Amino acid sequence: MTVAVERLLTPEIARPARYLGNELGAVHKDWNASTVRWVLTYPEVYEVGASNLGHVILYSILNAQPRQLCDRAYLPAPDLSAKLRENKIPLFAVESRRSLTEFDILGFSLSYELGATNILEMLNLAGIPLTWKERKHELAGQNYPLIFAGGQTATSNPEPYADFFDFIALGDGEELLPEIGLVLEEGKSAGLSREELLLDLAQVPGVYVPQFYKMGADGSVQSIRPDVPDRILRRVADPMPAYSMGLVPYVETVHDRLVIEIRRGCTRGCRFCQPGMLTRPARDVEPERVVEAIEQGMRTTGYNEFSLLSLSCSDYLALPAVGMEIKNRLKDENISLSLPSQRVDRFDENIANILGGMRQGSLTFAPEAGTQRMRDIINKGLTNEELLRGVKTAHEQGWDKVKLYFMIGLPGETDVDVLGIAETIRWLQQECSTPGRRKLNFNVTISNFTPKPHTPFQWHSVSTAEFERKQKLLRQEFRTIRGLKANFTDVRLSAMEDFVGRGDRRLSTVIHRAWELGAGMDAWWESLDRAFAAWTQAIAESGLTWKYRQVESGEWNLMEGMPQLSTSPSPQPDEHSTSVEKSDPSLPTPHPACDAPLPWDHIDTGIDKQWLKADLQKALEAAIVPDCSFEGCSHCGVCGADFGHNVVIQPLPIPQFEGHFKPNQEKVQRLRIWFGKQGDMALVSHLDMVRLFDRAVRRAALPIAFTGGFHPSPRISIANALSLGATSSGELVDFELTKTVDLVEFQERLAAALPADVPIYQVEAIAPTTASATKLLEQAKYYVAVRALAEGTSDPEPLSTAQWQAWIEAIKAANEIGLEQKTKSGKTKQVNLCDRLFDLSLVENTVSSNLPPAILHHQAQSDAIILQYVGSCRNDGSLLRPEHVVYMLEQIAQRPFQLLHTHRSQLFLSPAVTE
Repeated sequence: MTVAVERLLTPEIARPARYLGNELGAVHKDWNASTVRWVLTYPEVYEVGASNLGHVILYSILNAQPRQLCDRAYLPAPDLSAKLRENKIPLFAVESRRSLTEFDILGFSLSYELGATNILEMLNLAGIPLTWKERKHELAGQNYPLIFAGGQTATSNPEPYADFFDFIALGDGEELLPEIGLVLEEGKSAGLSREELLLDLAQVPGVYVPQFYKMGADGSVQSIRPDVPDRILRRVADPMPAYSMGLVPYVETVHDRLVIEIRRGCTRGCRFCQPGMLTRPARDVEPERVVEAIEQGMRTTGYNEFSLLSLSCSDYLALPAVGMEIKNRLKDENISLSLPSQRVDRFDENIANILGGMRQGSLTFAPEAGTQRMRDIINKGLTNEELLRGVKTAHEQGWDKVKLYFMIGLPGETDVDVLGIAETIRWLQQECSTPGRRKLNFNVTISNFTPKPHTPFQWHSVSTAEFERKQKLLRQEFRTIRGLKANFTDVRLSAMEDFVGRGDRRLSTVIHRAWELGAGMDAWWESLDRAFAAWTQAIAESGLTWKYRQVESGEWNLMEGMPQLSTSPSPQPDEHSTSVEKSDPSLPTPHPACDAPLPWDHIDTGIDKQWLKADLQKALEAAIVPDCSFEGCSHCGVCGADFGHNVVIQPLPIPQFEGHFKPNQEKVQRLRIWFGKQGDMALVSHLDMVRLFDRAVRRAALPIAFTGGFHPSPRISIANALSLGATSSGELVDFELTKTVDLVEFQERLAAALPADVPIYQVEAIAPTTASATKLLEQAKYYVAVRALAEGTSDPEPLSTAQWQAWIEAIKAANEIGLEQKTKSGKTKQVNLCDRLFDLSLVENTVSSNLPPAILHHQAQSDAIILQYVGSCRNDGSLLRPEHVVYMLEQIAQRPFQLLHTHRSQLFLSPAVTE
């Protein structure tokens, strides 16, 4: 049964378009024709979830399966959450608008240690019990969906979250989730019970069912049934770029671009990096598939930017060739490329040409440590010479600001290493100084090292006090560096991440209590104080304060007793250390705690625990291990039948660079389009409509002209912004083209690229020198649904037609109805609304008046009357808005009124003039 979303998604809700489920690429499958019904639920706000590549890929793959339906749900913003609870409406999936309880299976992405509180919030909003034990008993006869989690955090250590999920999907989901769907389909057909179904799922490699396991006294996790595996295998799948072009949201998202994965897995072996360990082996995508996916994706989506995704894009050796090929093919379309992650040692002129151009994006490198010794300890594989060469190339190619990422609190770090971060920045600025050029500025992020499961540094902790001391040390040093902006990660956040990330099953009660106390959206800085207070109280109430204090104070330092090695911060080019074949017995061995069972030892990631200990020993010796994708095997244990082997595509010839995009500013044809904004599209904002037309023009391959300057934009001009929630059948937009296009062809191509609720009514060619509709706009005609409210209440009060007519006549006869308005500069001014009103009448015969459906709907649902008015609508601010008409009514009648709906039916232009 569908949820009455129209009661919830009103203009008062911030960005209501994010809950509509009507984006380009959204799949609406027949509910009754589907055997298994999924919801992929992303426990973050829509802007984050809808742009997550894994979320999009799995959504596309599941909907491609026969007899399977996949819908989506996101964490509602606080305003919608409050409205759901107030109206006792359960959280719904966006496409079908059905309650989450109606589905067979709900999958949550858990990619952050503190994200579980958001999951509990979503389950609570949906009316679903939070733990598998409660759901198992099917309270009140309700057969709840199976609840599972996937993602990096769920794979690395699912134990803190074991009470909440029926099962955990470990590793890559592209092949695993369809297999789960088949088991569910067969189980439903056979009428299996919940426990029988979970037992079948436990036989699928990659599926961990926590209720079939228990935590031992030593902290290890053991199976309690002979028919489930003792260790659960992490699943591995190859990247599938063809599924990356699924959703094109109408609202602006965090990653508002096409994202194509070019490489999965990383074998660099950075000792702090969990993704680098949990995604092995490395798997390159064939260059032809990458180029095809990008070219097709840009045509299909209409984006003006794409991003190539990998843990380290620079390790995709075909990157320069692929990037240059795409750059050349799309050079006339004002399309830019961004790379979220790249190694500074591989940044060269070719990559600079790919990234550069009219809309040059930011550039980010991650040296991680400020001295060569520390970079060797963490196995970064980066010399000072390579760091300088990459940053210098960026500056020479036009970048005046570079982002750098560093960590403090790494094993073996001294104060000299911490201050080495500042010394490195000073040195880079000095070496990159060029006469006649702006000084190179840096935006630096200093994060706190947080130990992660399945890494060589998983046994190391740093005290909160030590982090604070080192941050203070750096802040003081940074004050002496000009052109530097520094951001520091909150130490409280790091301590909570560590406490949860390396915890065991006892933490489920802490997570549950933290959510009850208000924890949620904990990674957002504005939520941090509330979250920290909630987590601290929850830990105290659980009796696990002693465990938290171990984390907070540093459980132990695996570098204690380490001989003092050279700690010179001088960032001069030097040679790398080499991998040590035999450990030096005079150096310290890892702490005895390395031999203790860990809560995640039952998760088979392919990385051998003994190899992690051996690599930790190499860290103690400041010895590096080469990247096994390009040099010898490091014998980590991954490569084999279960996980596959490294797949590395060798470098390809790089096409000749054909130059950056040059905007075509020639204006050959100007077209004026009359269009409408109907149905759900009324909840799409004006700025989002501007973005929608830009992408529609790209999808339609129309020859749009561009503005000049450093940030060229398509010459598309919507005459006037329509209020959020208002419908219209009289909007105007001008397009300027570089080539003449037949009017009928233009209308057909543009209409095919727009949603059905944005109809095109008319296309007219006007002289290229004619002023834009924005400049010619004079008046607008509106229909508004209004009702009178009883004094002191929000209840409607039916009134006679004669009474309404009397008020209308009084408004029309008035010489002045004043309203105080604020100007853009903040000053107040008095305006006379009567000067802005040209006509006002009551629509009595709604049947023959050919009124829009939205207005008629509101009249049918309430004691509303329909008013028609014509008012000023100039872009100099001389507007008569629908709410102004309601204000005029209130001033004349001396009673409250409610504006229910607005429909703009026509815009009037002054006689055309040339620009």
